[in-house]
Amino acid sequence: MNARSTGAVLAAGVAVVLSVTTAAPALAAADAGKQATVSVLHAVPGLTVDVYAGDKELLQNFAPGTLTEPMKLDAGSYDIKIFKDGEGPKGTPAIQKTVEVPAGANATLVAHLTVDGKPALDAFVNDTSKVPAGKARVTVRHVAAAPAVDVRANGAPVFKDLQNPKEAKGEVAAGKVSADVVLAGTSTVAIGPAPLDLAEGSNTIVYAWGSATDKNLALKTQSITGMHSAPHGVPAGETGQAAAHNQQMTVGALSLGALLAIGASGYLLRRRNDVA
Repeated sequence: MNARSTGAVLAAGVAVVLSVTTAAPALAAADAGKQATVSVLHAVPGLTVDVYAGDKELLQNFAPGTLTEPMKLDAGSYDIKIFKDGEGPKGTPAIQKTVEVPAGANATLVAHLTVDGKPALDAFVNDTSKVPAGKARVTVRHVAAAPAVDVRANGAPVFKDLQNPKEAKGEVAAGKVSADVVLAGTSTVAIGPAPLDLAEGSNTIVYAWGSATDKNLALKTQSITGMHSAPHGVPAGETGQAAAHNQQMTVGALSLGALLAIGASGYLLRRRNDVA
């Protein structure tokens, strides 16, 4: 299953996981009915995982390279255990924590590598504020096991000395550009070039992910649309939708609960369809 079809299945199954997780560690009662808009990028090369809530398996064989569609997720607390594929539930989890999904946020949760190649989890707030007419917003996030980089558009540096796990953003003229990533202060290309279509009124988010040592660095894009300050903008994007208002939150406040809920929904829905 490719990333697009996986994302569609995950989004369609969100109602399933919300009903199932009430039998596992449940959502906090005080947060019932409150929601966040969450997308998830699995950007850890070679790390396929199984996800559990307590001893209940919620997701099998969740593979890297998948970016889910944005969806509404109930806020609350989740008790999560994550195992390397096939090692749960009696083994020692690679990650075990109680996590919170806060209400009112628009964010992307990214499982990725640190600069020294260790799996990590970070959440980034997606900027959904208005974009001036004729402009597009570009956000670049460094989530790769690689040193600092410069990001170029049509050969000219746009963002310099970007380090893992930081982001940089700015507004540029809407249109098509050729983007690449070079080692900071050099012309040594690490990723790309890749074509980007920067739609007016959108936030095109570019992730540099993978491992320089393993020579599998890559770009992944996410697009959030519908932020025009003029009435006749053209929304577009690989994973675009009219974005909800973004309530500011501390980066990292979203946690693995979002990955659990979104991924589990796809697995459970797929299992139901297979039985049918």
